[in-house]
Amino acid sequence: MKIIIVDDDPLVVNSLKTIVNASGIEVLAIGYNGIEAVDLYKKHRPDLILMDIRMEKMNGIEATKEVIEYDPKAKILLITTFQDDEYILSAINLGCKGYILKQNIEGIIPAINAVYSGNLVFDSKIVSSFQKPTKKNFKEELTDREMDILLLVAEGLNNKEIAEKLYLSEGTVRNYISNMLEKLSLRDRTQLAIYYYKK
Repeated sequence: MKIIIVDDDPLVVNSLKTIVNASGIEVLAIGYNGIEAVDLYKKHRPDLILMDIRMEKMNGIEATKEVIEYDPKAKILLITTFQDDEYILSAINLGCKGYILKQNIEGIIPAINAVYSGNLVFDSKIVSSFQKPTKKNFKEELTDREMDILLLVAEGLNNKEIAEKLYLSEGTVRNYISNMLEKLSLRDRTQLAIYYYKK
């Protein structure tokens, strides 16, 4: 896997680079603001961008928007000290694949690997910061079982992991998700996660 790292703090960039390199992941380039993030992505086409949110010149949300417009398949993992619902919703609305806190050092490499594998990743502290929706909020749209699956999709679990947690087959989980997407007029599991957080 090849990634680029972007953060406005040189100390953070170098620390992240050391952590990432030690895990066997190649760092193609580093940058210090959103403008550099966009330029570096276009130049190197990495497998993933690990990027801060609050930066001068162009922040991580704006850079995410530009990169996704350039390449809708781009994988972006945002990392920040700010636990802000508005940032989180903006990030997933734009197509960001993950959002974790800098304090969670031990979770950085697992998060990178999960996003690279196609999963959504949200730091557990971020997920718990949202008020958990009750069945009542969803009763007109989703069944209890669909609610169970929706919660796990929003937490970034893949179909196999959801199947294991709920003692279902992967095929059954896949069918549930397809039905939910059709019922809610959504395109994919990223939009399901957005639906969950907006509710």
